[in-house]
Amino acid sequence: MLLAVHVPAYNVEGNVWSPKGKNGQENLKRKRLRWMKSGVAPETVNVTSLKTSCTVKAVKPTTSCQLRKQSNEKLSSHSSGSLFEKDISLECIVDKFNTADLEWTEKIPECPVYQPSKEEFKDPLIYLQKISPEASKYGICKIISPLSASNSAGSVLMKEQRGFKFTTRVQPLRLAEWDLDDKVTFSLRGRNYTLRDFEKMANKLFARRYCTSGCLPSSFLEKEFWHEMAYGKKGTVEYAINVDGSAFSSDPRDQLGKSKWNLKTLPRLPKSTLRLVEAVIPGITDPMLYIGMLFSMFAWHVEDHYLYSINYHHCGAPKTWYGVPGCSALDFEKVVRYHVYNPDILSNEGEDGAFDLLLEKTTMFPPNILLQHDVPVFKAVQMPGEFVITFPRAYHAGFSNGFNCGEAVNFAIGDWFPFGAAASQRYALLSRMPILPYEELLCKEAMLLFRSSKHKALEYSFADSVSHHFIKVSFVKLIRFHHYARWCLKKVRVSLSVSPNFQGTIICSLCKRDCYVAYLKCNCYCNPICLFHVTDAGSLKCQCGTNRILFLREDISEMENVAQKFEQDEGILQEVQQEIKCGDDMCLPPNMIPCIKDGYTPYSEVMFIDDQIRVKRKSVEAETRTVKNAMTLNLLKQQELRPQNKLHLKGIISGRTAMSRDEAETIKIRKNVGANVGKTEDRNEVLQVRMSNRLQKTRKKSSRSISRLSSRF
Repeated sequence: MLLAVHVPAYNVEGNVWSPKGKNGQENLKRKRLRWMKSGVAPETVNVTSLKTSCTVKAVKPTTSCQLRKQSNEKLSSHSSGSLFEKDISLECIVDKFNTADLEWTEKIPECPVYQPSKEEFKDPLIYLQKISPEASKYGICKIISPLSASNSAGSVLMKEQRGFKFTTRVQPLRLAEWDLDDKVTFSLRGRNYTLRDFEKMANKLFARRYCTSGCLPSSFLEKEFWHEMAYGKKGTVEYAINVDGSAFSSDPRDQLGKSKWNLKTLPRLPKSTLRLVEAVIPGITDPMLYIGMLFSMFAWHVEDHYLYSINYHHCGAPKTWYGVPGCSALDFEKVVRYHVYNPDILSNEGEDGAFDLLLEKTTMFPPNILLQHDVPVFKAVQMPGEFVITFPRAYHAGFSNGFNCGEAVNFAIGDWFPFGAAASQRYALLSRMPILPYEELLCKEAMLLFRSSKHKALEYSFADSVSHHFIKVSFVKLIRFHHYARWCLKKVRVSLSVSPNFQGTIICSLCKRDCYVAYLKCNCYCNPICLFHVTDAGSLKCQCGTNRILFLREDISEMENVAQKFEQDEGILQEVQQEIKCGDDMCLPPNMIPCIKDGYTPYSEVMFIDDQIRVKRKSVEAETRTVKNAMTLNLLKQQELRPQNKLHLKGIISGRTAMSRDEAETIKIRKNVGANVGKTEDRNEVLQVRMSNRLQKTRKKSSRSISRLSSRF
């Protein structure tokens, strides 16, 4: 069992609180367990040495008050309506969640806890690359900072962000049936607060409920929370979520504030892929604050685009976290689909339906359901001064043990890209608007990696090599897909023109997928369509079938060359081929997996009608330039022989006239080519013969003109 009193706690003054004695804590534990079974109230635990205040002194407890029986407890109301509100309705007990026995809370294992040295702590992304292979198996981990903030969160928010206020959300403190008649939302807005006012309110409620201003053991409050969720009388709490701002100090004397672990700068560090995002995205590229009170909760969810997240606990009471490893995400969604949600509320089939509803971040249920169905769950109790990391695709949830203030932001390193591809594919299936331009980030990161790899003097660590491997594999798969999609279009010989894509990332009008490498337009859809809607027969899911325009990046040839270079690295091509063969490629839809029997060859030349016309025109232009250069050379030679002859000037003028005639003839040929080119390859071949014949005539005329000029001299 993980007890908060077993872990040193840091308050905003930097003091450390530790338990007074093992025997005393064991006695307290036994008393609490007897109370949970018998309903007799435990003794008040007054831990006065663990201060939770960010801005004000804790509210003194009333000496005469005693804890009420949990089963009969009537939660008080406050004039602001911000605490556990009164409700005359009966207890809301959800039968599907068996919370009668809360001993399961002691069976959840702890996540890994890391205590880096100051040297290891210098660069957060290098350190996270180092621990990721082990820590990601747990979904979450905790990192205890060796540096402390010299300026408290309260002073930073009040001094560096003058007039700081926030609006809370009201959260129902109950479990739901999750059917058409009973869902939970956090849409009700609370009051506007200053940090000081919210802290006063939260501490007053805590003292009124537990008759103490100190922190109670987290294991006790964990049972309290789930008992209240299951048997409470529909109370509510307030939680300030997604609050703009940061509590990291800008004071250069603040050791933590000036470090790279400052969440205001971490997402833009050199090894973070989010540095390539040009726009400011609150909560993803810029941190946001989370200010809670007793039992404020963050429901089960996964980060946007399956990103990493980092959460720092500035001050206040601990937070209890639950995490599920990313490798068990589908098992988690399956349990939610069959044992939490009723089928009538799911808008999509399978686990995608559960994922779609989980994205609303309002689904809260006890983790013992996951344990009963063999889904691994791990727990963390986060104290002030500690970081909690969530790994890609790791579902997590939790609640506050009292008033506290935390800060969180997302980041991404190289091993995120496979998860990003899976998230993009899933968003497209659900027509969810993406927040990040995944294709653009991958292409830019891969091209930067290739250019930096040309410098042989650079030496990469093992963690960097692993990160680069994920980037290369993801990039090769993306470029191979786009090449195969263009080949499918070419195979059915549809009328298709090609235009350069200068607009960067475009959103597909059908599935909302982000398009960076290429996209289509046709008569049926005025808006862009991504190439993922191209089937193996090469036809779009539309009625026109013709007059399509393919918008393709001008540097596509360079990107394909880079992909081929990456495939030469050890293990890259084998991994790509294995994923495609096994159907494990989350980037490719099933109808777009290449087959050898189709006659497809990766990176083969794929030329459409416009491409062929462009090549032939370039050939004509090259030959024309050759003729013009020969004429100019002959004239220069004649000029050197008779530089003072007046007839030389006349010859030069005549030569220019002849050149002008040739240029006019060439332009005429180009116009004829542009006007007469048909829509089939046979027509193009006929035109090519005609252009060659006319070019030969032009050459003969030019030769005769040069001969006449030479004879005059």
